[in-house]
Amino acid sequence: MIYVVDYGVGNIGSVLNMIKKVGGQAKASGDISELSGAEKILLPGVGSFDNAIGKLQNLGLTQFLKDKAASGTPFLGICLGMQLLSDASEEGNLPGLGLIPGKVKRFTFSNENASLKIPHMGWNRVRACQQHPLIEGIDASYRYYFVHSYHFECADQTNALLESSYGYSFTSGVYRGNVMGVQFHPEKSLRFGMRLIENFVRM
Repeated sequence: MIYVVDYGVGNIGSVLNMIKKVGGQAKASGDISELSGAEKILLPGVGSFDNAIGKLQNLGLTQFLKDKAASGTPFLGICLGMQLLSDASEEGNLPGLGLIPGKVKRFTFSNENASLKIPHMGWNRVRACQQHPLIEGIDASYRYYFVHSYHFECADQTNALLESSYGYSFTSGVYRGNVMGVQFHPEKSLRFGMRLIENFVRM
């Protein structure tokens, strides 16, 4: 059973539907007693960093999620959920979950790319930095839907799983052991996102 963390931030319904569409079993909950039995955890997220971390804190979920990840449970963060895996973000003042070392930074463009709009919004390609079961079968033809103004900067580049380009190359997927994250919205990325979610279900 995959549990999608329901803390009032994220496209819960769309994520549940995609998991079920690829043959997975999924429920949404923000209750620790339910989440404790999860075989896999998916952390969605939209909006601002501090607001999301604050909601997790209010539900008593921050330490629980850290412990759940430490137990070896496959753990996937998507969009803002990926950024919450970091140590901190330039967007806010609260600490992240600290599951993957690094900091989230705002897009900053040089003069030649000054016309690029923030947020980075729309379809973009990803490139694999290394092999991993989460991205099995995903190649350079795959496109994903992005909406974000900040991106993850890994403290250790061996944690970078995917990269994309918008003005410059940025990390669009991360992993460390059983903890993974993608910056894009797989639930909005049609068959491309379906393949990634299917890989997570099969892990």
